[in-house]
Amino acid sequence: MVQPIRLDEQLCFSIYKAQKQFNHFYAKALAPYKLTYPQYITLLSLYEHGTMSVKALGQTLELDSGTLTPLLKRLEKDDWIARTRSTEDERRVDVALTDKAVSLRDEIFEHVGSCMELLDMSPEMYALIRGNVNEVDAQLDKISDKQLIAVK
Repeated sequence: MVQPIRLDEQLCFSIYKAQKQFNHFYAKALAPYKLTYPQYITLLSLYEHGTMSVKALGQTLELDSGTLTPLLKRLEKDDWIARTRSTEDERRVDVALTDKAVSLRDEIFEHVGSCMELLDMSPEMYALIRGNVNEVDAQLDKISDKQLIAVK
């Protein structure tokens, strides 16, 4: 008889619970800026890379166009980004930060950074956990759908 794995021993459940906690954490931390977590990571990517095409942004964030397009519309409506047709290729839409986004960058970084201090983790522990989660992600990425279907 197969012995079931207890729920509290499941890695997937631990990650799921932590992800829910992070969602709550970021919802509160980003509330003063009226930003969601997906909007925040979009801004982070633009702060890091500068103007990007919608396609490149989606690839960087691992978001499909069905998720990214409404997110970008909201950011544009709230004056965080501007979308324009590329002068080099009119099929491409470029996304750039607005003056508002640039002017609030350091404030947002400081605010969210101070919230991260609440985790009370050493930089080494933080890096170790992030590395371990990245390793889990990489291992999961190697598993094909065919392998999952073949599992008995």
